[in-house]
Amino acid sequence: MSDFNGEDEGQKQKGVFSTLVANGDWLCLKGEYKKAIESYTMALTLKPDDKTCFVGRSKCYLKIGQSDSALKDAEASLKEDKTFFEGLYQKAEALYYMGEFEFALMFYHRGQKLRPQVQEFRLGPSSVKLEIKGDLSFLEKDEERVQPITAIQNLTREKKQQMKQTPKNEKTTKQLLGTFYSDKQCLENLLKDETLVKGKTKGGEQLQDVIQGCLTYIDSCTEFWSQEKPICPGERERKSMHQKCSKPRHTAPIEPAQFLLKSLDDIAAELSLGNAEGSLKKAEEVMKIVQGWSEKEVPNKKEVLGSLHSCIGNALFDLGDMDKALEHHQRDLELAEQCKLPDAMSRALDNIGQVYARTSQFSQAIEFWERKIPLVCSGLERTWLFHEIGWCYLELRRHEEARDYGTRSAAAADEIADEKWQINANVLVAQSELKLGNFKSCVSHFEKALIKAKLQEDESAMNAIQKALDEAKQHLPQ
Repeated sequence: MSDFNGEDEGQKQKGVFSTLVANGDWLCLKGEYKKAIESYTMALTLKPDDKTCFVGRSKCYLKIGQSDSALKDAEASLKEDKTFFEGLYQKAEALYYMGEFEFALMFYHRGQKLRPQVQEFRLGPSSVKLEIKGDLSFLEKDEERVQPITAIQNLTREKKQQMKQTPKNEKTTKQLLGTFYSDKQCLENLLKDETLVKGKTKGGEQLQDVIQGCLTYIDSCTEFWSQEKPICPGERERKSMHQKCSKPRHTAPIEPAQFLLKSLDDIAAELSLGNAEGSLKKAEEVMKIVQGWSEKEVPNKKEVLGSLHSCIGNALFDLGDMDKALEHHQRDLELAEQCKLPDAMSRALDNIGQVYARTSQFSQAIEFWERKIPLVCSGLERTWLFHEIGWCYLELRRHEEARDYGTRSAAAADEIADEKWQINANVLVAQSELKLGNFKSCVSHFEKALIKAKLQEDESAMNAIQKALDEAKQHLPQ
């Protein structure tokens, strides 16, 4: 009898815990973050090591500006499982809002390596509803890089046919790295300090890992620059003498492709680090330089200018200047249409739609995003796009259209077997069916989403969907 009572008590506690977590998830969705924190805290008294509960509370702490507490909870969620991707993402977010940008990028990148299919790691510090605006590819190996724009691919095509080689001596490395060479030396000296490398950052990361990661990044940059512009010993002195004797000229750099590649990397890096103002300033400076070039110097000048308009628009978007952001993205679209560039048109239509969606102009967002549909090639992008259009229709209370796009998003997600987007799409369909009064279909789609959440072992999503499902079932005939 006592064993039965013990089991019964355990079941009760489990039920109370699930209710508290689900309530916390619901309160968080409604924006009642302090109440959600209370609910998560009560749940943790019953199950002190629950990692999804720590993640949920960490999100709420971030929303009310308590970054330190958010980081502690994110680290607690990783205590037993260092590869828990939701914990990694939450730690990256907390570090980002604390201003620890370099460490944040490391965890975004680490999470992306573990779960490349998870969209949030590609979004970095941006909202999960927005397409990535910061290019984190500079953290990847050179062979994995994607060139920023086709124009630069065209400019670099001939050079890519050259034999690739890495720097063979320190003198070559020094010339390639320039001012970064002293940073490399400093990091190498730090790595030799046995006492220092045993220490940890305030985020709990081993200093040795941080320093080694920085050196790896510098080495990858050195390799990339050496491939883009190999330096031969014989011509090094000749170029040096030529630079000393020649007068400065206001023309395009000797290697426009290399200049543009590095500039666009710098612009994207600033934005991904949260420095939208720095990204904007750099993009505007490069824009002035490119505008002074002739078509002969840069045959794809319009395409390059379009990409710079896009960069400026992205920075203005992050700064909250939506009107100016829209102007630059529209200019990007005009240039893309003039040059008949489908990829650039797709980019511009996407960004214009995002500006309209952010300013709650959902009809306009739909108009531009629907124009983008024929240009989409990626299954993941198609899934995301259908979902966002459906979400806009839901906001406009056009529930049939919302359901239809949700169904298309679910089908696209099935094609690429992306469980995260299968959850999102089925939830969108369920919400639409609920508004249409199709309660049986609503329950069916919530159940599909719940199954996918269970497969992902996403307890936070499971609890939130279960709560919505229970509410939907109340509308079914008894």
